[in-house]
Amino acid sequence: MAGLVPYLFFPGTARQALEFYRSIFGGDLIVNTYADFDRTDGPGDAVAHAMLTGPVQLFGSDVAGDQPPVAVEGVMFSLLGTAQPEALRTWFLGLADGGRVVDPLQPRPWGASDGQVVDRFGVHWLIGFEGDG
Repeated sequence: MAGLVPYLFFPGTARQALEFYRSIFGGDLIVNTYADFDRTDGPGDAVAHAMLTGPVQLFGSDVAGDQPPVAVEGVMFSLLGTAQPEALRTWFLGLADGGRVVDPLQPRPWGASDGQVVDRFGVHWLIGFEGDG
């Protein structure tokens, strides 16, 4: 059984968001449009369902009808220890591009390093690793 996989609804930017995440995390991206699924409740080129698989898994789509887009409050997506320190540093910098660093990735008194960033799509990430890395 796989772990938790976030499913994000974007305001017409799902393709750009998932391609952005693929450029950072790597992996494979499969995108299906409304037209692919014969849906008529949105533009044919809108994303009906997309899956990013790899070291970080995400699902996403463009909103339909009155469905609200992603608005992340009171939650962070934690990538603590999910990859080697150098990869985590690279991910942090990639997510910060066009976003906002909340707390720089830095060593902490308890012997770990971590930091927080809100990416250009409004998703809040916590990234870190144990030790000096």
